[in-house]
Amino acid sequence: MSRYVIEISNLTVSIKGKEILKKVDLEVPYNSIYVIMGPSGSGKSTLLRVINRLIELIPDARVQGIVKVFNIDVFDMDPYELRRHVVMVSQEPNPFPHLNIFDNVALPARLNGVVKSKNDLHELVRWALEKVMLWDEVKDRLKAYPHTLSGGQRQRLCLARALAIKPKVLLLDEPTANIDPENTLKIEESLKSLKDELTIVMVTHMPHQAARIADYVAFIYGGSVVEKGVAREVFMRPRNEVTNRFLRGAI
Repeated sequence: MSRYVIEISNLTVSIKGKEILKKVDLEVPYNSIYVIMGPSGSGKSTLLRVINRLIELIPDARVQGIVKVFNIDVFDMDPYELRRHVVMVSQEPNPFPHLNIFDNVALPARLNGVVKSKNDLHELVRWALEKVMLWDEVKDRLKAYPHTLSGGQRQRLCLARALAIKPKVLLLDEPTANIDPENTLKIEESLKSLKDELTIVMVTHMPHQAARIADYVAFIYGGSVVEKGVAREVFMRPRNEVTNRFLRGAI
């Protein structure tokens, strides 16, 4: 059995004839936080969308190379089954506006058959909300609607919704880009507590955030992986001058 939950080899992606990613190689170990960092427009989000095949929803996208999850080529997998185990949370909080807080977390879990009884469902919702440090803030208003929450709380609700499906891999696309520092800290603490249960791949343009939470990092610039490895080693001794400039905030 491979020690990597995700293995990417020689991945090149173009959209409408423009290369977005160029010959990317990455290996993501099980039960780790792997942060893909780089400036805006470097191809980070596109990489996430290849992993769970959302890239197929983009017109004129062309993918070459090998992307394996659980040692299976993702393009040999049923896309819905893949996304059941590899769940993505986007940059913008997008809770279901017409469902209350409880049902926002419960509905996907119910539809995916994660639990069988009503009691188990209530326990699952509480577990997910506790994992994102939101339970104490909403336990007395679970029938309220998402518009009553702050932006940061809504993002944590979306994260709880993803966790309730019990995925094996969590893909996060700049999950704290548009929220306040307090909620950012809570999300980061939540992620660190989760890696014993699943694997997390997160995209960020903020090197200081990667330094706080990552076990492993990859620095992508201009669609190519410039440097990758154990996070503390990359931050302490970057081998590439472009990486060094990014870490110093010069890019």
